[in-house]
Amino acid sequence: MGLYIEALIRTDPERLWDRTQDPAQHQRWDLRFTEISPLPGPAGSAQRFRYATRVLPFLTVAGTGTSAGERERDGERVSALRFASPERLSLLAEGSGYWRYVPTADGIRFLTGYDYRTRWGRFGAVADRLAFRPLMGWATAWSFDRLRLWCERGISPARSLAHALAEVLVRLLLVAAALPFAPVAVLPAALAALLVPPSPLTPAARRCLRRPPGRPAVAPSLLARLERP
Repeated sequence: MGLYIEALIRTDPERLWDRTQDPAQHQRWDLRFTEISPLPGPAGSAQRFRYATRVLPFLTVAGTGTSAGERERDGERVSALRFASPERLSLLAEGSGYWRYVPTADGIRFLTGYDYRTRWGRFGAVADRLAFRPLMGWATAWSFDRLRLWCERGISPARSLAHALAEVLVRLLLVAAALPFAPVAVLPAALAALLVPPSPLTPAARRCLRRPPGRPAVAPSLLARLERP
């Protein structure tokens, strides 16, 4: 898989499962989606869903997907998904990924691996490599930490977003306050704004692993059995 994100979440396994598998709860913490809604399908089959992401105030791109989950050995759980968007304005044409829930003595290792195919030819490939893929990796990690705060501390996704926006504003004001002084004062202010660790109440992508520890991550067999949307 092209992207890998992992967070250690100290919470009840059922709470984590519900908040990641229920579309209504999932859309609350995942920055990548504006809306996730289930679609009707045959009983007992993989769950079909529609997703939408607001790219700009006046522009939303949407697509559909299928997902399924199962319990593995040693109490582990795994879910897999496939997604696709027919909209030409969507850089993502189709993709697939998985979530693993690995119980440990310290908490649950909640991790994902996913990849996708882009459209728009060479321009799309370059835009993905230089901007979109790093942004997706950051948004996934930030969202995982947002979920962690919700599960561990009871900080709702809306509150954690408010904390994050307030912290960004404080950092910008710090730099703005230094502007009337000599340029030598601006650099320390900018470095402080960039390097001071985030508040424990604020989601931070830096708290998540971005590479699998040890051997490379392997996609679950469930993903190979999942039909395309």
